[in-house]
Amino acid sequence: MAKINRLWCCTGCGNTQYKWTGSCSVCKEWNTYVEEVAVPSSGKRFEGQSEKSSHPVRVKEVDTTESKRIQTGIQELDRLMGGGIVPGSLTLIGGNPGIGKSTLMLQISERLAQQGLTVLYICGEESVEQTSLRAERLGVQSDNLYLLSETLFSQIKLHIDQLKPDILIVDSIQIMYKQEIPSSPGSVTQVREITTEFMHLSKGMGISTFLIGHVTKSGEIAGPRVLEHMVDTVLDFDGDQQHGYRMLRGIKNRFGPTDDLALFQMTSSGLSEVRNPSLLFLEERMQKRSGSAIVPTIEGSRAFLVEMQALVAPSAYSNSTRKSTGLNPNRLALLLAVLEKRMGYQLHNKDVFVSIAGGLKITEPAIDLAVVMAISSSFSNRVLDPKTVVIGEVGLGGEVRSVSRIESRIKEAINMGFSRCILPKRNCEGLPKELAEKIELVGIVFVEEAMGSLATV
Repeated sequence: MAKINRLWCCTGCGNTQYKWTGSCSVCKEWNTYVEEVAVPSSGKRFEGQSEKSSHPVRVKEVDTTESKRIQTGIQELDRLMGGGIVPGSLTLIGGNPGIGKSTLMLQISERLAQQGLTVLYICGEESVEQTSLRAERLGVQSDNLYLLSETLFSQIKLHIDQLKPDILIVDSIQIMYKQEIPSSPGSVTQVREITTEFMHLSKGMGISTFLIGHVTKSGEIAGPRVLEHMVDTVLDFDGDQQHGYRMLRGIKNRFGPTDDLALFQMTSSGLSEVRNPSLLFLEERMQKRSGSAIVPTIEGSRAFLVEMQALVAPSAYSNSTRKSTGLNPNRLALLLAVLEKRMGYQLHNKDVFVSIAGGLKITEPAIDLAVVMAISSSFSNRVLDPKTVVIGEVGLGGEVRSVSRIESRIKEAINMGFSRCILPKRNCEGLPKELAEKIELVGIVFVEEAMGSLATV
């Protein structure tokens, strides 16, 4: 029996070595080495690799007119993908268990199959009967959609060669394996080799492939980090199961914008796209309540409005509590220090709770002024005008700094019926007159100037 060579592979950078060490010598990350089995060198390594050899071509001679994108019919997804699915592309979709990855892919399969495209759905984690029951619940009944319950790649390759599908969906990449590799499915070696095989199939046969990936407890896609470098697009599917909505984020996209967002609502009949996120996040808003401020935020290419809520209450203990939901707690501590220093607020004996309504997580600094206004409103029990939106980054000196893409934020506020906008004074320069005619713009330099917008309850 041939000797099995075992290696230690870094999940962060892919570096391999024959002994385990606590820190990777290449990327300097700690505790990232996992044991794997070396791939046998005998025989052809990649079954899906094309026999044709490529040759150099001048960049101006490349014909790009034939590479037309495939429209899924789901406008939010097409916008996120940069205008549709590129033929021969490889897309990785990751998300928590039960978030709706398989549901989304079945709905996409139905839309594509209705256009006459041949779709092969490999349901490795479920039987064909289980997947068909979900498809029946979603109303998926196209004749061009084929289901295959298989995990061995050599068998999958045979069916792909026979069927020659236009769209290939693999659910999931961690359950697939190659028989000649002695390690178990889901290991670093298996995931890397299987992904490389599907990459060769996609590029060689022009098949648009979707790989569904598991995530770890920290929220990252399981497997080696090189997996995300091999694919063309990486989509992160997450959301708040209590509220029923799901967010599809573009982390990497070689054919479109990155860090964009598509919003879906989970219903009994599947996922439905949300074309107006502002209306969704503000529909349960309580007006004329202290501790609330509305801020236009940017996610990718889209601007929408969210509600910033704050609650300031007397502390029953010697150490006051600082809690935030959807906001960086370090940023909250910084803004509280600005309020205490510049505004003279006594918050050391107060419990402060800040939350972004709807369960969103926002990291951009443009929401700083809204956080400060919401905390001030709750502390002084004074209400911010319900027709006012607040935009601005707050510095340590209490100054309000300008933010990017101010026109998109103001236009979204106008579309949602708001009549007043508090924003950095520098952002007021150069704004079109049409915007100033539709909404009252209040430019401020320091945080103290914004407090005059608060009215006593």
